[in-house]
Amino acid sequence: MIWRELPENLHPATLAVRTALEKSQYGENSEALYLTSSFVQPTAETAARRFAQEEDGYTYTRVGNPTVNSMERRLAALEGTQAAVATSSGMAAILLLGMGLLRNGDHVVCSQSVFGSTMRLFSTEFGKFGVETSFVSQTDVAAWRSAIRPNTRLLFAETPTNPLTDVCDIQALSDVAHNADASLAVDNCFCSPALQQPARFGADFVVHSGTKYLDGQGRVMAGAICCDERYVEEVFLPITRTAGMVLSPFNAWVVLKGMETLAIRMAAQSDCALALSQWLQAHPNVTRVYYPGLASHPQHDLAMRQQAASGPGRGGAVVSFDVKGDSPATLRRNAFAVIDAALVSSITTNLGDTKTTISHPASTSHGRLTDAQREAAGIGQGLVRVAAGLEHLDDLKADLARGLDLLK
Repeated sequence: MIWRELPENLHPATLAVRTALEKSQYGENSEALYLTSSFVQPTAETAARRFAQEEDGYTYTRVGNPTVNSMERRLAALEGTQAAVATSSGMAAILLLGMGLLRNGDHVVCSQSVFGSTMRLFSTEFGKFGVETSFVSQTDVAAWRSAIRPNTRLLFAETPTNPLTDVCDIQALSDVAHNADASLAVDNCFCSPALQQPARFGADFVVHSGTKYLDGQGRVMAGAICCDERYVEEVFLPITRTAGMVLSPFNAWVVLKGMETLAIRMAAQSDCALALSQWLQAHPNVTRVYYPGLASHPQHDLAMRQQAASGPGRGGAVVSFDVKGDSPATLRRNAFAVIDAALVSSITTNLGDTKTTISHPASTSHGRLTDAQREAAGIGQGLVRVAAGLEHLDDLKADLARGLDLLK
């Protein structure tokens, strides 16, 4: 089998389809799924050398698998990083990041607007092992700078945030981190590399929940960290080989194939979300809309610059909005009414699907946070989050109007 090397300077759309390991001796056009837990060695001496990492070769899927490696290569190519390491979920990727970079006595500065489970992981789970985390405003660079301590090792942000779509200035936070001899990690779940490449703006680590847009159809759990190759080889892979938070070959294959349509899905879903947000802004029973693609969004200009990896800046596929109400109880009741009236959208907290999803963040994705944490993050009882899919725009408008029009 003759393997043809890809030329340099290919566009992301081409990399999303073509980047992978070499084809097998059978010359398959669709990347092979190596659904195996172990690999047969030609001799005992070869096995010894490979287990000692003195010779390249696969031994056990917890240590390495061709399908998983293809997925890692493709994602790294799209993010513009040297390498990537895949994990069993997005949260497993953040856990791996902390296990690899942090030690007892270290300090983390994190956005107070990140995903609820991310906040708990840093504040509660890492806290058990002597790592302290300070939570600051997503958009206030001065607050990030003021929170830096001599023992700060990591700054962590997601942009846009879940669910309020706050956008941070990646380059500015990168400068803050590097001036303090710390690292910056950015969760790129909402945009994916089709819209945003944080490494271009100085991020050291790019975290993904492949469960979302990388897969794109709500089929599997997956995660990854994209970064320099030395971190993958020297820091993260030794942990995954021991701790086992590895991605299964089947899930890796699904995400690998999902990335082939990532750019066209993100463009279509972003356009749909923009149209929905514009329609919601005009609805009398909506008090506020959160979407970076709107000119009214506080970080609109920044978002359009950062979220333009494959063309014009786009706001992404997630739009959130506040329904009207004069008390927390009324707000919650009205939000539930809008969600329950939806007949097309799926009531689920996942996002990134071709099917539009709708959820109430205060009682689901951020339900385990304290009232104070939710208040600091700006997540009220009247907030509804919609992740636009690929249905017809008019059907989605009618789906939301079914509940919104009845609010009193």
